[in-house]
Parts: sequence; structure tokens; C-alpha cells
Amino acid sequence: MNPSWGPSGAYDLRPERSLAEMGGLTMAGSVQSRESINTGPDLELYLVRRAAAVVGLGGIALVHVLDLQGKLDELPYVGVMFIGLIGASLLLAEALIRSDDARVWLAAGALAAATIVGYGISRTTGLPGDHDSDVGNWLEPLGLASLLVEGVVVLLAVARLMPRR
Repeated sequence: MNPSWGPSGAYDLRPERSLAEMGGLTMAGSVQSRESINTGPDLELYLVRRAAAVVGLGGIALVHVLDLQGKLDELPYVGVMFIGLIGASLLLAEALIRSDDARVWLAAGALAAATIVGYGISRTTGLPGDHDSDVGNWLEPLGLASLLVEGVVVLLAVARLMPRR
């Protein structure tokens, strides 16, 4: 199998297309030489970054699955948002497995960042109907684990979307 990068920035695993046929790597508007990507550290970097993001998105889904029942009992609308977050995380993880599309990276980073913002709101001003049960509860273990994996996904997405020099 000969991995290659398409003109849109999408990673292509089809064996019949070589990197030379694809014209090099197109990432955030820049094209790199075929020689630097085909076997060099850049290809490994992109693959490791994608794998780490997939694991991070899986971690976001896992943390929220573990807290789902409590949220459905406590605040049903937050439980429904958790279900949406779990589904979106898993769909984006699958999309990153299949492609290195910048739009998928943007969506993954935005989803993780929005989750961090939601955590911050729930711990500062509180959520409607929560009656301050989570306000100030910054050290909840699942919350800290969630912040870690969400932060990693945001950093990986930013690194991927930054223009290359």
C-alpha cells in the first residue's frame, strides 16, 4: 500500500495512486516536495498526529459515556448534549481515520474547544437548572480527564491547520 496526499489535503490510502501522481502534499495552501513526504519524517508526523487525535476523540467520547447516566438523571438536556458530543466525537474520529481533510480537523478542534468552554461555564456561572451543584467543582476526576484529552485535540488541530513554512 502506498500512502499519498491528495490535492485537497486528504490522505489517500489507495495503493494505485503514488505520491508522484498526486503532485505532493497540499496542506493549508502549501505544497511540499514529493521527496520530503514520501519517506521522510513529515509523513510520520502527520500519521502520528492523526492517530493521537483519533485516540483523543475516543477519550472525549469515553469520558462522557462514563458520566452520561448521572447527567441524564441530574439535567436531562445536558445528557442529551453529551449524547450529541459522543456521537460527534466518534464520527470525527472515523473521519480522521479515513482522511486528513482540514475541515475534519477544524470540526474536531472546534468540538473539543466548545466542550472545554461548556466545562468552564458549568464550573463558574453554572448551567440553567443545575442549582450550583457543579459550580467550583474544578477537580472532579472525569472533568480533569476530559479537559486533558480535549486540550490535546485542540492543540493537534491547531498544529495541523497552521500554515507550513
